[in-house]
Amino acid sequence: MIGEIKKFLRDDGIIRISRSIKELGIKIKELDRIYVAKTGESLCVGKLSEILELPEENIYMAMEASKSVESINEKIDEEGKELADTLKSDEDEQMKIVNKITVLELIKSLSSRDRKIIDLRYFKDKTQSQVARILGISQVHVSRIEKKILSDFRSMLLA
Repeated sequence: MIGEIKKFLRDDGIIRISRSIKELGIKIKELDRIYVAKTGESLCVGKLSEILELPEENIYMAMEASKSVESINEKIDEEGKELADTLKSDEDEQMKIVNKITVLELIKSLSSRDRKIIDLRYFKDKTQSQVARILGISQVHVSRIEKKILSDFRSMLLA
C-alpha cells in the first residue's frame, strides 16, 4: 500500500493535470509539427483556436501544461529561485503525506487497548504513569506494551 501511495505521488504529483488537457497539448504539438513541415512557420494561438474550435484560453492552458522543463536549474522567478528548490520542497511534502498515511494505517491495525495507549502517549502527551492510572494497569505494563507496539511498527515499516 505504501508503494502505491508513493507511486501515485511520484507519477501524478501534488498538482494534477487532467488527461484531456494533456491530450490537447499533444494534439496541438502534432498540428504545429505538420503545419511547420508544410509552411515553415509555426501556428499562432488564434489559428489553433479556429482549427480546434476551442477558446484561446484552453489552447494557452494546454500549451503551458505540455511544456517540458529544459533544466532543473532553470530560474523560475526574479529572486533567482530555481526549479530544483521547489522540487525538493514538494518531495519533502510528499514524504510527510506518505508518513502520515502510513502511521494512521499502522494505528488502525492495533487493538483498541494498544490504540488507546498510543493515543494517550503520543497524541495527548500523557506519561506512562498517567496512562497506567487511566487504564488501571501498572506503569511497567504500559512500558512493555508500548515497546512491543513500536517494535512491531518498526518491523512492518522495514518489511
